[in-house]
Amino acid sequence: MTERSARFALPLLQPGQAQKEVFHNEALNAVDLLLEAAVEGPPSAAPPATPEIGQCWIVAAGASGAWTGHEDRIAGWTAGGWRFLEPQPGTRVWDKAAGVWLYWNGSQWSDGSLPAAALVIAGRQVVGFRQPAVPSPSGGTTIDTEARAAVSSSLLH
Repeated sequence: MTERSARFALPLLQPGQAQKEVFHNEALNAVDLLLEAAVEGPPSAAPPATPEIGQCWIVAAGASGAWTGHEDRIAGWTAGGWRFLEPQPGTRVWDKAAGVWLYWNGSQWSDGSLPAAALVIAGRQVVGFRQPAVPSPSGGTTIDTEARAAVSSSLLH
């Protein structure tokens, strides 16, 4: 029986184990596919006809061929064939085709959005939690309908 790591089930070497290089290389292949992970495009149900070593895809629902039964996993092509890696909550991959991050939340892949509490650029928060809505202008002694219409039309409702 092969012991495996807790998060990504990488094979661990055991004392007195024969062919340690096989287990070590299998673990390195998995790390190579997961480290700074990138996929060729959005989730796909069918494996490509001519994958290149190192290319990865996310296996979509209804997978066929060699990908059958590996839905939501990262499928990576290696010199030894397909390797399937189960994502853990927080796993991110770069979708090369769309130019966006995909994020595994524990039950599904995101569509390119990443959860965040704020957006900080050069140490300055530029986007944060949504503030209360600005009310429409009212009151005052002088009514300027054009100004009020302009302000009202620019408010998000």
